[in-house]
Formats: sequence, C-alpha cells, structure tokens
Amino acid sequence: MREFIVKDGEQDKRIDAYLSEKNEDISRVAIQRLIEHQKILVNGKKIKSSYKVQENDKITLEEEKPKEISLKAQNIPLEIIYEDNDIIAVNKPKGMVVHPANGNPDGTLVNAIMAICKDSLSGIGGEIRPGIVHRLDKDTSGIIVIAKNDKAHINLSEQIKNHEVKKTYIALVRGIVKANEATINMPIGRSEKDRKKMAVTKKGKEAITHFKVLKRYPEENCTLLEVNIETGRTHQIRVHLAQIGHPCIGDEVYSSGKNKWGIKGQALHAKSLEFKHPITGEKMKLEAPIIGNLGTGLKFPNMD
Repeated sequence: MREFIVKDGEQDKRIDAYLSEKNEDISRVAIQRLIEHQKILVNGKKIKSSYKVQENDKITLEEEKPKEISLKAQNIPLEIIYEDNDIIAVNKPKGMVVHPANGNPDGTLVNAIMAICKDSLSGIGGEIRPGIVHRLDKDTSGIIVIAKNDKAHINLSEQIKNHEVKKTYIALVRGIVKANEATINMPIGRSEKDRKKMAVTKKGKEAITHFKVLKRYPEENCTLLEVNIETGRTHQIRVHLAQIGHPCIGDEVYSSGKNKWGIKGQALHAKSLEFKHPITGEKMKLEAPIIGNLGTGLKFPNMD
C-alpha cells in the first residue's frame, strides 16, 4: 500500500497524471486500471481517472500483485564471468529478458541462472526475480551480478542505492560526437506523450551520465563511447544520448532504429562493474567482453 498527501502547488492535476509522476515504475494506463478496480482511493472514497486532486487529499494506492508465473530452470548457455558462494556474474546476451513477466514466461536470465545455481539464490527479489539485484534492458548486453543469498542481496542493493557501484558501458552512437568527453545532467521521468517511454523532463528525477569518446568513424557516421552513470534511471543512457542528438545505433524506441548493419535494438553493452564484495568487502572489478563488436563489422580499439 502506498500513500500520498497532495501538497500546495500540486492541486488541479488529473489523478492519473499526478500518480504517474509520483510513480515512474507504473504507467498511466496501469494507474487508470487500478482506479477502475477501486485499488486507488482518495480520502477513502472511489474516484474516476478524471478526478483532479486537491491540496491535502490523502491518496491510497494498493498495488496489484504480479500474476503467478511457474518458474522453471532452463539449460540456457550463459558466459559466467565470476562465481563464488555468494554471487554470480554473467555476460547477458543481447535479446535476453532478465526476469519472467507477462509475455515472457521463460527463456529469461532467471530461468538460466536457476539451472546453474539450483536452490542457491536470494529470495528477496520475490518469486519471479530470485537473486536479481539490478537489471539490464532486453537488448542491452553485458555484465550483470546476481545474489546467491539474502545477505549478499541486501549489501549489493545498498551499494547501488548509495552510488557505490561503478557501472561502465560501451555505446555505439549515431553521428560524430565532437566533445572528447562530457557530462549530461538532465532529469529523466515518464514521457507525457508516450507513457511507455522515458524522457528528459523538468518533473523528472536527477540523472547524470558521463561519457568519453573511444573512437570516431567518420566514414560510417558513428562514434564509439565509454559511458559511466552516477544514477540509474530507467533507460538513462539511451534517453540522454538521444537527447543530445546521438542515439544508440539500432535503438528503435528513442530513434528510428535504422542502420546499415541491420542491428535490431540498441548497440549498448554493460562492460564492467566495480563494487565491494558483499560478504568479504574485497574490491572487485568484473568485466564482460563485447560479443561481435555490437553487431557491426567495425574494428574496435583495445579496451582492456
């Protein structure tokens, strides 16, 4: 159950718009459905999606529990980067969904990890997300770490929350980026035009992305970037790079997606994670090699 009190200056907004701004993980359509099912009440009373909130309104939101999905271990090949009794890190391939959901009941990273780890996975993520501490988009490849027990899960989650985990990505973007390095500091929130997308918006949450040029390809009109993120907003790198006019090659959501190599989905790879081992405290840097130069025939520089 979530509760909200409408503050001065927030009144006269439609309740579905108000709540979607407060909860970027819930779409406006989902909020409208919750209102229809009387899972959202204002001052204890049912309302319509068109209701305009007033100062001091008390709003309660009862979230829908995810539908039960029968999880099964599946013998799906995965490149294991590191494994011990507490964590396992793998190189997630492009096109693989991290955890089951409606429309993706199996064939996910979780299904594959269950086959590798058997019963040794943290249960904090819930039945459909055992061991999952952080995620990567379906078409973003690269390193992801999974917790094998609750103690490791809690510690890793705290490190991520406190910005103590350094995440480095490699992105191939459209156009020639002029600056050798730069920082993008633009707030990101749910798009008001398309609730399935994120966007740079004044109403969004702080989002900071740093990048530096690894190589420019003038003949191909693209640039290879190394990217670090201070914050972890949904689609942050993709939104920021598109906002400055250099979307990831192949990104079908934040650009046309058309490219000479026929890449489907963003050319984005999670190269490395730097963090402290959740149990021993040892400093770790785990790296996942890029497979197939992000789907291009380009010769990438040595990035070791």
